[in-house]
Amino acid sequence: MTSEPPLVLDIDGTLTDGSGRLDPRVFAHLQAWTAPVVLATGKAFPYPVSLCHYLGIEPTVIAENGGVVLAAGAVSYQGDRERAQAAADAFVERGGDLGWDGFDAVNEWRRTEIAVNLDADEELLREVAAKFDLEVVDTGYAYHLKTPDVEKGDGLEAVAEALDRDPDSFVAIGDSENDVSTFGVAGWSYAVANADAAAREAADVVLDESYFDGTASVLEELGSRAE
Repeated sequence: MTSEPPLVLDIDGTLTDGSGRLDPRVFAHLQAWTAPVVLATGKAFPYPVSLCHYLGIEPTVIAENGGVVLAAGAVSYQGDRERAQAAADAFVERGGDLGWDGFDAVNEWRRTEIAVNLDADEELLREVAAKFDLEVVDTGYAYHLKTPDVEKGDGLEAVAEALDRDPDSFVAIGDSENDVSTFGVAGWSYAVANADAAAREAADVVLDESYFDGTASVLEELGSRAE
């Protein structure tokens, strides 16, 4: 019998269903998990922290594509929000549109980067980003204007150190380009069937099932091994 491994889980496209809603089965699966669960996402910092709260699990998160890490009660920041904001302002000045109508809940609490709607002018966005020495990452849900070399995988290394765990002991599940670095750090990785090409190529296993159906299949398999 083996113990359950620690997990590092993307949220959108991985813990959600095809409509983008959190799959209700997430609660039963993650509340019962005995090892640490890390939520690793491109979302702004408060979102995964709140999700941990409602799941009733220890808040351990990698937010904003590695820009913010919370582990063992300590928070660290790696990205340069001021530079990202300056680039976003320049993008708008040149005719670009961030794409969030009304109240911008996507960026209101974002600490280290700026997220831009996928309907935006990608070519112009990348041109402006280069002038500010920033990169643009397409997560499938938004373009993220962010500091280079700040990735989820770096966040996982920081979390593993804080929890006194070997990064190789983690199992990662994700669906997007921003999960590639996590797959490279974790000991084993899965891409759900709806994953983009970058994630599929980087994963150890590409699942037959999409969204949380795929994630649930992994958790059930890993859980059965630990029984």
